[in-house]
Amino acid sequence: YGWVFFPEFQTLAAEGYAVVYSNPRGSKGYGEAFCKAIQGDWGNKDWLDIQAVTKWAKAHPAIDPERVGILGGSYGGYMTNWAIGHSREYKAAITDRCVSNLVSMAGNSDFPSNKDGYFKGTAYGDLEAIRELWRQSPLSAFEGVTTPTLVIHSEGDLRCNVEQGEEVFSALKLQGVPTRFVRYPRTTSHGMSRSGPNDLRIHRLNEMVAWFAKYLK
Repeated sequence: YGWVFFPEFQTLAAEGYAVVYSNPRGSKGYGEAFCKAIQGDWGNKDWLDIQAVTKWAKAHPAIDPERVGILGGSYGGYMTNWAIGHSREYKAAITDRCVSNLVSMAGNSDFPSNKDGYFKGTAYGDLEAIRELWRQSPLSAFEGVTTPTLVIHSEGDLRCNVEQGEEVFSALKLQGVPTRFVRYPRTTSHGMSRSGPNDLRIHRLNEMVAWFAKYLK
């Protein structure tokens, strides 16, 4: 992300939140080995890194450890989903254009899925390969989730199809977890938050602010 203006960070900081951004293993900017550290193994080393960042943040004197939220988009949406499935320490979450089910994503994403690619499994043929995709899917750990979660998705998203957000929303609703699903029209894409119509981009930021205000303030 670099030293540039980033709408979500600045908007939340302006609302009085301490914004902590992490670069877990799998992120760019630290060399090829760091970037490939999670290839075929999402939800492992990256989750350990996010847990470490959360622990550091909760120990910071400027942060109330009882009012910590989590937010992420795309792969960050995957990690947000993973976090609320594996931890109860987050008081609110926002998952944006997320990945929730690698099995269904493998069949409808413009991102290729094969055994030699980024995910070690396919959604067809070999049952063990399918099980491996499910093992790395956040929804596999969603039983007992308690974190109030805002789900944001664009209907025109070809990378992470809108059903990825629908599956999260449904799983939360069925368990009585507070949730809200904000979906944008088919004319918007995976990159709506960066290149979409200004009115929708502002609407999205306002939804985020309202959700955190409801559960963190």
